[in-house]
Formats: sequence, C-alpha cells, structure tokens
Amino acid sequence: MADIKFLKRLAKDYPNAMAASAEIVNLSAILALPKGTEYFLSDLHGEHEAFIHMLKSASGTVKAKIDEHYGGVLSEQDRDDLAALIYNPEAELKRRRASETDFDKWAMTMIYRLVTICKSVSTKYTRSKVRRRLPKYADYAIDELLNADDEENRAHYYNAIITTVVECGMAEPFIKSMAAAISDLAVDYLHIIGDIFDRGAHPDYIMDYLMDYHDVDFQWGNHDIVWMGAATGHWASIANVLRMNISYNNFDMLEVGYGINLRPLSSFAARMYADDDCEAFAPHILERNEFDQVDEKLAAKMHKAIAIIQFKVEGQRIMAHPEYNLEHRLLLDKINFEEGTVTAYGEVYKMKDTNLPTVDPENPYELTAEEEFVMNSLSASMLNSEKLQRHIRFLFSHGALYTKYNGNLLYHGCIPMDEQGEFIPVRLGDKEYKGKALMDQLDTLVRRAFFQPAKSTDQYSGDIMWYMWLGGDSPLFGKEKMTTFERLFIADKKAHKEPTRPYYKLIKDREPCEKIIREFGLDPSRGKILNGHVPVKIKDGESPIKGGGLLYVIDGGISKAYQKKTGIAGYTFIFNSRFMALAEHKPYEPLKEDGTQEFFSPIVKTVATLPERMMVIDTDQGAELVSQIEDLKQLMEAFAEGSLKEKF
Repeated sequence: MADIKFLKRLAKDYPNAMAASAEIVNLSAILALPKGTEYFLSDLHGEHEAFIHMLKSASGTVKAKIDEHYGGVLSEQDRDDLAALIYNPEAELKRRRASETDFDKWAMTMIYRLVTICKSVSTKYTRSKVRRRLPKYADYAIDELLNADDEENRAHYYNAIITTVVECGMAEPFIKSMAAAISDLAVDYLHIIGDIFDRGAHPDYIMDYLMDYHDVDFQWGNHDIVWMGAATGHWASIANVLRMNISYNNFDMLEVGYGINLRPLSSFAARMYADDDCEAFAPHILERNEFDQVDEKLAAKMHKAIAIIQFKVEGQRIMAHPEYNLEHRLLLDKINFEEGTVTAYGEVYKMKDTNLPTVDPENPYELTAEEEFVMNSLSASMLNSEKLQRHIRFLFSHGALYTKYNGNLLYHGCIPMDEQGEFIPVRLGDKEYKGKALMDQLDTLVRRAFFQPAKSTDQYSGDIMWYMWLGGDSPLFGKEKMTTFERLFIADKKAHKEPTRPYYKLIKDREPCEKIIREFGLDPSRGKILNGHVPVKIKDGESPIKGGGLLYVIDGGISKAYQKKTGIAGYTFIFNSRFMALAEHKPYEPLKEDGTQEFFSPIVKTVATLPERMMVIDTDQGAELVSQIEDLKQLMEAFAEGSLKEKF
C-alpha cells in the first residue's frame, strides 16, 4: 500500500472509486494507442522560416498523407497546392483570394480536404487529446467534423457546418486553424538538439514559436550556452554573442527583438575607428534588416570594437582559471606592434590589421574606461531584457545538457574521449568527472550559475557557461581550440584550423557508440544516439549515419552560412510507431513576389524498422501511466477497505 499521505493527496483529484476507476479506464485506453511521432531537429541557427516550414510539413509526413488519400483523386498540382495551404496558409489564402473567381466555393472544397488530412494525422490520439490540440474557438467545429461518423447523415452534417463557417465570413481563420491543427497533430513530440542561436536572423522568432508549442525539449548547444551565459551578465559571453551577431548583421534581432541597446557601442566604435575601414570586419549579410538598418561600414567598426573587448575580457577569465587550459587564446600580449606580427603556437604570423588604439602593449587585457562603460551598458541591457530572460528560462525549464527519451540518447556536441576511446576525466572544482557523471555535473553547475549565482564556485557565475562554449574538454565544443582572433587578424589559413577531438573519429565505429549508450544506462540493441553540432558535408561524401547505424548526426546545414559546405539544408530525424527515418532537406525557398512558393519534398530514408508496432505502453510515457494506474488502484483499495472515505 502506498503512503497514506500520498493517497490522501491523490484523493483530492479522485475523491471516490468511480472517479479513480474512470481515470484508470482513460489511462489504459491511452496505453493501447500507437506511439506518437517524435521529431528531431538540430542547429537551427536563427533560420526561423526554414525551421517553421520543416515543422509544419513534418519533413514530408503531411505531403505523404495528402498523397495517400488523394493520390488517385487529385492532380499532382492540386496535391501540391493543398500542401502549400497547410505549410503557409496566410500566403496561400492571400494568393487565392486574389486569383479565385469564387473564393467561397474554393474555401469549402479546401475545408473538406483539410478535414480528411486532419483525421488521418489524429488517429494515434484520444479524442480528448486531439481536442486539446485544436485552436481556440475553432475546436468545437473541427472536433465535430473529425468525429461525425454516421455515413447516412455525415454529408449533410458536414455541409451544414462548413457552409455556416463560410457564410459567417470565417473561412480564412477556420482554414488557418485547420492547417495549424494538422501540423500540430503530425508531430507528437519535438526534440531540439541544440543551437537555436547565432548566424541566422531570428532565433527570437524561433523561441517565441516554441514557447507556444505543445510538447518540446532542448538539448543545449554551444551557441545556446553562450547566450545563457550572456543572460547572467557575463562579459565574455556577452562580447561573444554580440561579436557573432554583429558580424552577421543581425541588428533587428539584437535591438528590436531583444531590446539590447547598442548605441554606446556604436558611438564608441564610430569615434575610435573613424578613419579605419575595418575591412576584415565587414559583416556577412545573409538577410537585410527591416527595422534597424545599420550602415555596413559602421557595423564593421562595431564588430572590430566588440572583438577587441572580447579578447580582453576573455584574457581576464583565462588568467583567472588556469584549470581551463586556455592559455593558447592569450594572443594580445603576443603582438609585436613594431613588426606588425603576432606569435601563435610557436609561429610568427604577419597581421592583417594592427590598428588597435585601445590595446596597451604593457597591459593588453585591461579595458579602457570607455570600454568599461560600453560593457556595463551592454550587461545592463542583457540583464533587463524581459524577452531574453524569458527565452533563456524556457531553455532551462525545458532543456538539459542531454536527454534520454524512449531508449534514445540525445546530446548536441560530444562525450569527451581520448584516442583509445576512454572517457576523459575533467576537473570541475576539487573533483574529476567523466562520461555521464561529467554531463550531470556540468548540467548542475550551469543551473546553479543562472539561478543561484551567489553559490557558484566561480568568481563570475557565467564562467562555466563561457568555458563550455569554447573549452577543449567541453562536451559542447568538441575541438582543440577556437581560432576567432586568428581568423580576424591572420591571413594564413593554416592558423585558422580548429582540429576536432577524437570523439568525431571514434564514432565512425560501432564499439565506441555502444560504450556511450551503455554509459548512460541504455541498451545499444534498441537505442540510438542523436547528435548535432558538426555539419555533414554531403557534397564531399560524408554520411550522417555513424557507428554502424547507432549514431545520427542531424546537423546537415539548415543555416544558410553552412549550405555551400554541406550541399543540403539540414536533416531531421523521425521516430514513429513503425520505423525510424532520416529526412534530407533541400534549401528553403522564400515566398515569391507573385505570392507562390516552391516547396521541395525531402528525401526520406528509413534507417530502422521496428519488429512490431510500438505502442504507448512501450514508451517512457507509458511507464509513467502504468505507475499512475498502480497508484489509482491502491487508492481504490483504500476506499474499499475504508481507510479513506469516499466523497461524492
């Protein structure tokens, strides 16, 4: 018998045997349903339009449903148009409003077709769960359309509902609601395996979208962790975040999206580098700013100013933490200003730019008074950005350094290992940790740094997050060194190389992957590793499938910045009740001037077929439901024997 105090608390929700038994019936019914579809994405890097399209299309799952039901009924163009309506209803409705001679008739036809697809994607769920997923105000009508099964009356009933929707002038919002319901029901659970931020224009839009999503978790990436550090006010993290996003011209996101006041930095940069073209610091423009159109020359000066500040404040943190082994990044003191050279890794390199008026050769890592003012202002903006703080807290509440889910292991970067495949011990404080213990301890330290900075063992609470962004033994970095200074100031590309850690060679073989899976208490005969971080260069013959099918690297290049290297536009991984599959995407095509949009279906490859259909009872959720049923049975037993009184 469970603890009587627990049963008393449970009885508040289920006050009598009838209530408890009704819930047992409900939970048992859920256990008998097929497992919902899990959807895995990685390395979104601010590409909000491509990401939202991937999610709304469920990597081709929605189009497959359309072809299944209408393949022999509608033309290929009509099926593509129906898919476009689901993927981007706002744009397609606007186009159809302008082109259709009888828009109401077209709308009625589309609603009928959308009902068919919505029924198809909702079959794995209980009716109550489907109802909860339906958009507000449209839920009753959609629920009725989905569940009107009387063949004799259905046609008349359908027609009455749909005609009324159109006559009330609600066709467009109703179609949008249907499209949203289809996309939501096509994916039961979403996993984001790291790197929402940087490079692309709008990680803020992605976070807004995900905060409204029904079921999502995150495995933090290196680009996420440095933003998490910046949100604590950590100067080295702030400088990194701003340098990267200024270098990609993301001013709309920084100043409009998150309200970061860049005026002190821009004024300082414009004055300090007034006669410097800052050519090496010109921004990479992937998208133009709509609201905050900063002049490119000023952006270059701002990039240079924040880069120098970054190298200074990082130098201070490196010297404060010799255990981080980051001395190789101390390069400001290695500059020979008279010769215009810098010594790095034992070699002397000619510098592309030696105009560094704020660097004192005698104290190269000391900020000037103006730089101090700039950083104090930027830190205040970060700490007081309500939207940024809300987004970061969501990453904490729904995220972790790694996740075990339905037998699979999810993490962004790597598990630190040596050349022999042994887990590397990493010193954190006065103890060493490796493998799973390392990941657990880092997760704990990151949470403590954000939520309890006074209890942090670091001088500055964000130090651990900054280290995880670039440290050699960090499971989120996975490289020997980060060569930011070298790329900006040294022309010789030999100095730019960032060798990867042994992990990335080891995972080509099955044995190290099996070892990692077992380390986390999972079964290699059943579970897979889902990994991001390193773009898969398909055009160079690389494969995302590693370890004999045990590990999948799904960073295929959704970021525009990577697509020339990868040759594709990202991977998604799909795990439903029957199989696991890898979807390879083509680059996202934005809306054309004529209102049309071209959508490319991904190449979907099944990588594992389940021996029998997986049901909810076979999942982690199923185990929780079985436990709940057992608790309810004990509650009924307490009612039956009179140890708890029933209430009616």
